[in-house]
Amino acid sequence: MTPKPYRSHEGATVESFAQDPEYVAEYLNAVLADGDEGELLVALKRLAKAFGGVTSVAAKVDLNGTSLYRTLSRDGNPELKTLVKVLGAMRLRLAIRPATIAADKASSVDD
Repeated sequence: MTPKPYRSHEGATVESFAQDPEYVAEYLNAVLADGDEGELLVALKRLAKAFGGVTSVAAKVDLNGTSLYRTLSRDGNPELKTLVKVLGAMRLRLAIRPATIAADKASSVDD
């Protein structure tokens, strides 16, 4: 019997991100709900792995790879247009929802 190939939790998660845009959206919404800007940038860097890596995402949106690495660091400070481009490369878009919907959804999860 041959052993199953090893796959890390991170590898499996990244693979799930690449295959399921709804999962990605829920992941980012959960990160946003926590309100930590640094965590959002780290999450975007993590998601970039599912879309070929930061260098590949940077090339898709006509940005410098090193710059994008810095931008997606915990202390990064992306411009809105950069954030929109990066999300677009990941087949996502920025959307705004009324806070009451988010609060209602969160309270229904807690019940």
